[in-house]
Amino acid sequence: MKPMQIKFDAKQEFQIQAIEAVANIFDGQPRIQTDMRFTFGFAAVANRLDLTEKELLANLKQVQKENSIEPENELMTIDRVIETVEGKKLVKFCNFSVEMETGTGKTYVYLRSAFELFRRYGFRKFIVVVPSVVVREGVLKTLEITKGHFEKEYNNTPCRYYAYDSSNLSQVRQFALSPSIEIMVMTIDSFNKSSNVINQTTDRLQGETPIHLVQAARPILILDEPQNMESELRVAALAALNPLFALRYSATHRNPYNLVHRLTPYEAYRQGLVKRVEVAGVEKESDENQIYLRLDSVHTDRKTVTAKIAVHSLMKTGVVKEQVVTVKPGESLEKKANRPEYTEFVVEEINISDQSVLFTNNTEIRVGESKGADKDAIFEAQIRYTVQEHFRKQKRLREHGIKVLSLFFIDHVDNYANQDGLIRVMFNKAFNELKANSEFKDFAAEKVQAAYFASRKTKTGEVIYEDSKTGESEKDKDAYDLIMKDKERLMSFEEPTCFIFSHSALREGWDSPNVFQICTLNQTTSEMKKRQEIGRGVRLAINQEGDRVRDEQVNVLTVIANESYENYVSKYQTELENEYGAGNLAPKPANANKKKTAQLRKGFDLKPEFKELWKRIRHKTRYAVTIDSEKLVANVVKELNEETIRPPQMVIRRARLETKGESFSAIQTAERTWNEGYKAKALPNITEVISSLLERTTPPVRLTQNTLLNIYKNSSIEIQQAALKNPFEFASVASRIIKTKLADQLVEGIQYEKINEYYEMTQFMDIPGWEENLIPSPHSIYDHVIFESEIEKKFVEDLEKREDVKLYVKLPSWFTVPTPIGEYNPDWAIVLEKKNEDDEVEDVLYLVRETKDTLDPDKRRPEENRKIIAGKHHFKDALNVDYKVITSAREL
Repeated sequence: MKPMQIKFDAKQEFQIQAIEAVANIFDGQPRIQTDMRFTFGFAAVANRLDLTEKELLANLKQVQKENSIEPENELMTIDRVIETVEGKKLVKFCNFSVEMETGTGKTYVYLRSAFELFRRYGFRKFIVVVPSVVVREGVLKTLEITKGHFEKEYNNTPCRYYAYDSSNLSQVRQFALSPSIEIMVMTIDSFNKSSNVINQTTDRLQGETPIHLVQAARPILILDEPQNMESELRVAALAALNPLFALRYSATHRNPYNLVHRLTPYEAYRQGLVKRVEVAGVEKESDENQIYLRLDSVHTDRKTVTAKIAVHSLMKTGVVKEQVVTVKPGESLEKKANRPEYTEFVVEEINISDQSVLFTNNTEIRVGESKGADKDAIFEAQIRYTVQEHFRKQKRLREHGIKVLSLFFIDHVDNYANQDGLIRVMFNKAFNELKANSEFKDFAAEKVQAAYFASRKTKTGEVIYEDSKTGESEKDKDAYDLIMKDKERLMSFEEPTCFIFSHSALREGWDSPNVFQICTLNQTTSEMKKRQEIGRGVRLAINQEGDRVRDEQVNVLTVIANESYENYVSKYQTELENEYGAGNLAPKPANANKKKTAQLRKGFDLKPEFKELWKRIRHKTRYAVTIDSEKLVANVVKELNEETIRPPQMVIRRARLETKGESFSAIQTAERTWNEGYKAKALPNITEVISSLLERTTPPVRLTQNTLLNIYKNSSIEIQQAALKNPFEFASVASRIIKTKLADQLVEGIQYEKINEYYEMTQFMDIPGWEENLIPSPHSIYDHVIFESEIEKKFVEDLEKREDVKLYVKLPSWFTVPTPIGEYNPDWAIVLEKKNEDDEVEDVLYLVRETKDTLDPDKRRPEENRKIIAGKHHFKDALNVDYKVITSAREL
């Protein structure tokens, strides 16, 4: 079997939008050719930014407006005094943030953004700063597997990438002097201390300090998970690199500096970009009589320190149940819980820094930790559930070519790393007892499991497990390489390993598309933990061919939690609400213990109403697009004439040469920048202007040179003159307008025709779901309808109240309409009786309806509107079926 090779789609609109948002910040920046410059006395092929802060701010506002983000009135900059070869210098750099939900290709987006910034502006020196070794390995892996993809997309543009290695400082000199794209990946800890090699003078660089070479290159920083780089020490370390600017990428920004693009969990879910999440809560019931403690949080204000603790309280009804109480130092849990069993639990200290509570009986508990529950029994139940679910899913998904992985987050490393560790023993026992009736019956438990722990020390201080470069056993190194560096092999049926164990090392920066179960054998210790855990498995699955699988029945992640479903989901939803507000959330995770199937009604395909409805809408079509060149030119020119094409800037820098031993150094003494009066040595001709524009227009439709020439000729005299002075800026502005107007015209002028292919009734199947997402539907072809939002739920409820609705069906995900901007899946097909005043049926209507929360196109995303227009042409023009957008069943 040939090795798996993951495939990448360059045309995913949600990723292109994020890339465009970043690239458009620098509209007007002239493209930099190879430019050797002196910075702080060192020569380097450096990045250069010629835009003023005023111009950057104007671009920022425009980008934010285009991405439905409230425009900001100032640039968010970081300024610090740093050490340079010339002594202390003040540096200042802008920061721009992209927020993308975990699992939607954040790393791909920022790497492709680097290529795009080079293509448009000649920016070529990039440093990807990561918070950990785990994230670093993930970035390097993505660079490896996207190499061919980016070569194809960017015409074999030379690019070197590597991890910063303090033992190979020639990399740093190469980084500074190379004319190609250089992407250096660094952990923040490799340069945030004065003792780091990069900050030390070394003979290996002829007595120079490595960081001074980096400073000379004016690198663009790409910060992966920048919320981990907010301390003063780390901010100062970033500034010490003398960056041109910083691009910040995360799903969970702590400080969103100048946000330019946002893909929320709700949008990721709504667009089908991530797995649906279900939670199986495991807890011991009927065990309220024992002492139980769980520290949920600690708080402080000006006068008091308090803690919220879950206890088993005696209620007024005489029932013992879990209750969260608030306590202060000196207070007794006996009074709070109304039970003498808590007599010895008097709060002695609430420690804010340690996030812990100490009682007078020397019991100490930390946030997220619980005491008193039968942990061993809960762990055993969680592990058995995970193994059973793994076997069940693998049996079902093998026919899709998908290998299932399960990830365990454990409480203590010793519970797995030791051969007699509690979790290792429990897993081996569960696997061996359950495998008999599965495809794993011939596998030993040891063959299917692997673990990665950042480090582990014995009681004597001896380090047993470390990262792969520090000499652990061969078996541990193989496991590290498999988990961290060879994700394709891990997802291959050829590799037996499918159960992964970790403590905290994999909580951020590592994921696999084929993780379908996450078992949390640990305690929640931070407010981001649940979202971080879930993030390891939300990416859409990949089959053995390397293709992304988009079947919503396949892409379900099961979290097996060591607490009740209600507690887990409540905390998870609270995390999201705190970040996005209650109105921007995806549906809450479903309860894995309450699954239910929407079943097809027997004989649905024999009902006359459905047979007629299906006969009308089942046809597949193909489309053709016609471009009205005159209309396109007119639309583009109208908007283009309202734009400003900024002239190129003339920058003069004056420096003096000083000798330093046998070498020279350049000391800049003055700089002047102006636009007025600047004349290029030779103005470009019209052909060069159009060629520059042609390079910026890309498929699906590439415009002819004649059309582009007409855009130029029909634009105002001011625009034409500006284009001759700065053809690249003209191309940048014009191509952005052309792209928008062309996309609109592609769908407005689209024509569909039937082809000799149909969607078959036999494609309808029972749909697995969950109780909380099912609503009874007597008038549907299913006994229940699965709803994805409150709008859909209300729509179904209202359909069922209408006597004139004879039958309806929520169109399945496989029922799609082709469009120039991707497949479109319409919402509903409905059979409606039209009656006269005497309540007699005059007509039967066969309708297709799209439900949205607004009828105002300006309040919907542009691609939504374009797909709606295409859908209207498909159904009305080609199939003669009534189609429209509605917000409620009253508008049928």
